[in-house]
Amino acid sequence: MSTWYEQAVFYHMYPLGMTGAPRGHSDETVTDRFGELNRWIPHMAELRVNALYIGPIFESSSHGYDTRDYKLIDTRLGDNKGFKCFVRLCHEAGIRVVVDGVFNHTGREFFAFKDIKNNREASPFCGWYRGVNFACNSPDNDGFSYEAWQGHFELPCLNLQNPEVKQYLFDVIRFWVDEFDIDGIRLDCANVLDFQFMKELRWQTSQMKPEFWLMGEVIHGEYSRWVNDETLHSVTNYELHKSLYSGLNDHNFFEIAHNVKRLEATGARLYTFLDNHDENRIASKLNKKEHLPLAYLLLFTLPGIPSVYYGGEWGVEGMRTKDSDAALRPRLAPEDKDRLHSSLTDIIATLGHVHANHPEFWGGRYQELLLTNRQYAFARHTQGSVVITAANNDEQESTIFVPVPISASQAENLMDGTILSITDGTLKLTLSGNSGVVLKIREV
Repeated sequence: MSTWYEQAVFYHMYPLGMTGAPRGHSDETVTDRFGELNRWIPHMAELRVNALYIGPIFESSSHGYDTRDYKLIDTRLGDNKGFKCFVRLCHEAGIRVVVDGVFNHTGREFFAFKDIKNNREASPFCGWYRGVNFACNSPDNDGFSYEAWQGHFELPCLNLQNPEVKQYLFDVIRFWVDEFDIDGIRLDCANVLDFQFMKELRWQTSQMKPEFWLMGEVIHGEYSRWVNDETLHSVTNYELHKSLYSGLNDHNFFEIAHNVKRLEATGARLYTFLDNHDENRIASKLNKKEHLPLAYLLLFTLPGIPSVYYGGEWGVEGMRTKDSDAALRPRLAPEDKDRLHSSLTDIIATLGHVHANHPEFWGGRYQELLLTNRQYAFARHTQGSVVITAANNDEQESTIFVPVPISASQAENLMDGTILSITDGTLKLTLSGNSGVVLKIREV
């Protein structure tokens, strides 16, 4: 029996950006933006997504990852009551909710860090941060030095080997589960988190809520180090992300197929995406906008747990600058769908429906069937049924012959319902330029 997260299609929100919240704030004045966030829920349902990753959402000083209160919803978004209502409405719409867990570091306004600044060696929280040294000074003239995430001294690193810190964070998560009924956590900077902490986190959360999901942000490295029965359920699949846009840009399906086979060998169930709050928009990365539907076709049908970043369904563009990620996190309102809705939006909604209704995509076995630089076909298998995806990234029409791996006489195009014949175990497919199909094959 598949878990909810193996069947999930995610929508990804960066709420501070999408609601137009100010980048920084110095007081605790509450501005309710959950009324607007609530209006996104019907849109998510229309896209056939059944899970949401939203974050960061806890009280912070600027971009959201400099936490100053883990038990308080960011007052630029609203209050705890507003978020509790938002989660309830998501659940009523059949949408699970996963939030950001920023546990590698805090902001400088977090109570423990402020106590060290005020009380120095007498602070009971000196051991809560890594590398605290009162014989040195920080670039911010704190009167002591400490380890900071990637040299950003507004983000002091927590000491996750300290039992008090671990217990505090476990209590925080229990509060999130009890108060908001969240379904999982996306671990920020999971690539540098202490492995023993993640093991204990896995056990602790499994006791809090059945099928509680842990997904980590990991960019480089062997993903199976993090994804296993002891630590995390999933991590971000940056490898596939890179191969999807560069493979399409270079007319090189070999890059994508090689990456898929290598990652499939690990057995890890990975979180797949085309863009996110840290990456340039896929609509800006692709050399040809005509490849956008193909990119989403592959995202939804290749192995993985697919995610659509808000605005991606409308082909929104955005590139980071040297000094700002703001273009990746634009202000968008749910009403914008009336002017931005396109054929891409309909394709993504159809793919969401296909993914939700065909268990081949919920961890089904992958099999490569045909591969050239510009044409690619693969199967996903489960319990006597097969779905075949075929894609053509050439600008010209292409006819391909795809071997069908089970005995069958017909295939149904899941995108439009048309029926194709299978002759002598082979599908003859004529694909127009920059297009693809998803075909359901059933045994005779």
